[in-house]
Order: sequence, then structure tokens, then C-alpha cells
Amino acid sequence: MSRVGKRPIPIPDGVKVAYEGRQLAVKGPRGDLSRPIHHDVELSIEDGFIRVLPSGESKQAGAIQGLTRTLAANMITGVTQGFERALEISGVGYRINLKSNVLTFALGYSHPIVYKLPDGITASVDKSRVVLSGIDKELLGMTAATIRGFRKPEPYKGKGIKYADEGIRRKVGKSGAK
Repeated sequence: MSRVGKRPIPIPDGVKVAYEGRQLAVKGPRGDLSRPIHHDVELSIEDGFIRVLPSGESKQAGAIQGLTRTLAANMITGVTQGFERALEISGVGYRINLKSNVLTFALGYSHPIVYKLPDGITASVDKSRVVLSGIDKELLGMTAATIRGFRKPEPYKGKGIKYADEGIRRKVGKSGAK
């Protein structure tokens, strides 16, 4: 059994949770999310808590129990508080513009990169910093990873797009002729 999966998830006030037909639906002040639940686990909603129980004693059931518990907890956090992910752009001439729901990047290529944000994700741009926010943690992470993939940070000058909390290992580069 999973240590993470054993912990019950408290349901805060103002959040409605429904579990029908292997589908978990969570509705809160910021929106609503739904997710299919794996057949190796069962959910129990009672006394203001969600409990994730494994269907069998297999090793996979324990792993799926911990995963399902984390996904359900992220759904509740998303509909109550939401999630944010910040990206920083560094490099001479590297720019980003936001127009309605479309980000336009100038990243040193011969063409601009145009990226339409998925539904449920919003962005705010401040010079060389982009803050993505949304209620679905998985979609937010995938969006941030896609944007970072346009120009990953390079180790010599640190140019590119990086997560705000990411550390770049710098290399020394060539030494001059002596």
C-alpha cells in the first residue's frame, strides 16, 4: 500500500465532489474539473473526506493508489486556489507579446513563434517574465514545458526560456590563447 495514498483528502467548504461511473468530478469557486479513475482503485467520499482504496493487493494497485490520491488532491487545490508557473526569458532581442489568448515570441530565429494558449490557461506578461495560471496542474505543466521547449536555456550565456525557479549550470567556455 502507498503511504501517500492512505492519507484522506479533506474537502473544503464550497467544493462539490461527485464520483459516478469511474469518473471523478470536482466543482469549486474557480471552475470544475473531471478525470477518469483507474480500475485498480476505488474512491470513498464520506464525512468531508475523499479516501482512495486499492482494489487488490498488487504492487501496481499501491502505485495507482498514490497517483490517484495526488491527482484528486491537485484537482481540489486547483478549483479552490489555482496553480501558477512562471517562466523567464533572457537573451538580447528575445521578446514576448501577449494579444488576447496568443503569445508571440521573438527568440532569435528567422521567424516569430506564435503559440495559442489552451483553454483554461491564462498568461500575464511583464517584460521578460511570463506567468501562466490555471486550475488544471497537468495542463499548466504541459503548457509551460511546451513554451520552454521553444528555446531551452543554453549553458554558456544562459540565453533562452527557463522556469523562474530553475538553476542553470553554467559552463566556462573557451579560454583565450596565451
